[in-house]
Amino acid sequence: MAGMSDSFPRLHARTRRFTLGVPRGFTIAPAGDRIVFLRTKGGSDPVTCLWEFDVLSGQERLIVDPRALSADEEDLPAEERARRERSREQAGGIVGYSTDAGVTAAVFALSGSLYTVDLKTKYVRLLKTPGSVIDPRMSPTGVHVGYVSGGAFHIQDLEDEVDHVLARPEAPGVTYGLAEFIAAEEMDRMRGYWWSPSGDAVLVERADESPVQQWYIADPANPSRPAVEQRYPAAGTANATVELFVLTLSGSRIPVPFEDEYLVNATWDAHGLSIVTMSRDQKSLRLLTVDPATGSSTVVRQDTDAAWVDIATGVPGHLSDGTLVWVAAVDGGHRLIIGDQPVTPPTLQVREVLDVDGDAVLFRASGEPTEIALWAYRNGRITLVSPAEGGVYNGHTAGGTLVVTGQTLHSEGSTAHVSHNGTPRGNIVSHAERPGLDLRVSLIRAGERDLSTAVLFPSGHVPGSAKLPVLMDPYGGPHAQRVLSASGAYLTSQWFADQGFAVIVADGRGTPGRGPEFERAVLHDLASPVLEDQVDALHGAAAQFPDDLDLSRVGIRGWSFGGFLAALAVFRRPDVFHAAVAGAPVTDWRLYDTCYTERYLGHPDEGHYDSSSLFADAEKLDRPLLLIHGLADDNVVAAHTLRLSSTLLAAGRPHNVLPLSGVTHMTPQEVVAENLLLLQVDFLKKSLA
Repeated sequence: MAGMSDSFPRLHARTRRFTLGVPRGFTIAPAGDRIVFLRTKGGSDPVTCLWEFDVLSGQERLIVDPRALSADEEDLPAEERARRERSREQAGGIVGYSTDAGVTAAVFALSGSLYTVDLKTKYVRLLKTPGSVIDPRMSPTGVHVGYVSGGAFHIQDLEDEVDHVLARPEAPGVTYGLAEFIAAEEMDRMRGYWWSPSGDAVLVERADESPVQQWYIADPANPSRPAVEQRYPAAGTANATVELFVLTLSGSRIPVPFEDEYLVNATWDAHGLSIVTMSRDQKSLRLLTVDPATGSSTVVRQDTDAAWVDIATGVPGHLSDGTLVWVAAVDGGHRLIIGDQPVTPPTLQVREVLDVDGDAVLFRASGEPTEIALWAYRNGRITLVSPAEGGVYNGHTAGGTLVVTGQTLHSEGSTAHVSHNGTPRGNIVSHAERPGLDLRVSLIRAGERDLSTAVLFPSGHVPGSAKLPVLMDPYGGPHAQRVLSASGAYLTSQWFADQGFAVIVADGRGTPGRGPEFERAVLHDLASPVLEDQVDALHGAAAQFPDDLDLSRVGIRGWSFGGFLAALAVFRRPDVFHAAVAGAPVTDWRLYDTCYTERYLGHPDEGHYDSSSLFADAEKLDRPLLLIHGLADDNVVAAHTLRLSSTLLAAGRPHNVLPLSGVTHMTPQEVVAENLLLLQVDFLKKSLA
């Protein structure tokens, strides 16, 4: 429990942005009678436990507490630390698990050790392994567990605990069974192997990183430590070579060749083995069925787009009769496809498919861009299954049981409601801390493009009583949306508002939720449209709140793409923006990864990179700029900030740089995260005084 005197920055850091204590990672038993999930015991407790909820009684019970196993959370394999960085995992303990098809047993890793637990008796076994374990997954039959250790793919018989190596790396840089960097960072694919339904074979990824250029992440604060070697596929350079093999428990190894550059996803269900691949230019996406006995494949569907094809989470899937479940951009909308027919209107933007249960499909979609609702498809019809109140919802379904998690703009914290065959069965409790903020947010449409915009004022502000300095607080780029009908989206923004600012958060062109055309407006230009829309949103908000916004004092802050946008703002529009805080900014897109950057800007040789870079405008800087960067960042490496700083220095432009020793892209350290907020407020207040 947090102390009453804890400041918001300290509480925000300690609670990992108020995510600790929130139930997640739900698995519903086939009969719908039990739900396994993850949750910490408290809102400031970083150790995640494994729990079970009984649907009939509405009671929950603790299955595994890592503390009882004396697992040292700090002793993580390097590969596991990298996986958690890619997935933005901030908690510790049991952060992932896998069950058999019947959800009678589970496996998980703790500090590199492999454990299995009987979900009925709660009996936990520590399994002997030859090394540290990454990504253990139980076979559907519950007989074996697969895992990766030292780049080799292992299976272990859970009855006799005999360990078998099915694939061993042939050279340095080769791994079996792990998703390569690009898949994890940019395609939301965190796994590198898939069990067959019968549990007698596994589709395994072989990734060879030797073609990828070698970078070195140094720790200047500790010169005695050697630099960490990293293979980083920067735009225009080689990716890892990815191959697939079907490995059987009897020892056979069957190649599964495919032509495209990227392996997007794979599924192996009762209707067969499927893979999704994408071309290097990302204008073609192919779904193929694979014969696991021969490795031969057949194209089932090919989607193409002159700009780029979209990767949808949760597909492919199949109804009980084998009919394909898919998501594609058709007639101006991201639509759910059943067989070869769209079943959702183009005005309903499908975000992802969550579950396919028999002939029912549970999916997330947006009509209003700021809201994400839960919908179900069944027998040719779609039905809203989340509450009528607009918010941001998620969920899972199996065996007639439905878990709906969600948050609205007017509720503090998230909820998890359970129902079975339409009858409420209780809630899975959240132990998250309460931020203690009085949220003063208005959602508006601003500017000529009716941009989704949030405007926040100090909790004690009386409308029209004073003109406040303005702080723009965007992400503003592809893949991420800031303006949502959920209170948790604005906690940090409200805290900044309570420091005396009017805070504006705006989602411009390129952000999700409004359809393919809106997203594709940034093709070949990641700078001009996104900056124009921040200016447009600012002026639109000022038109609606003319007596509350002081446009002579406008600051902007952001992280990652938002950091790029913040620096871009003071470089190109100093007439509008008077100070900027740029955290972990991408300053030169040639230094960012292949998949993300080439999707929007193409290959560097095509000539679209310089116009989206910060360097050409650096000599124009005449506004206060604070650059912040974690020196251990392996996603947006510190070279982005350091090279920009060198260019600014050569041009004689004053600026501030805050290097964070040992800090990654997530800034998970409590003291660092707390003080970063305080330092930003101090810089902005002084700069806008």
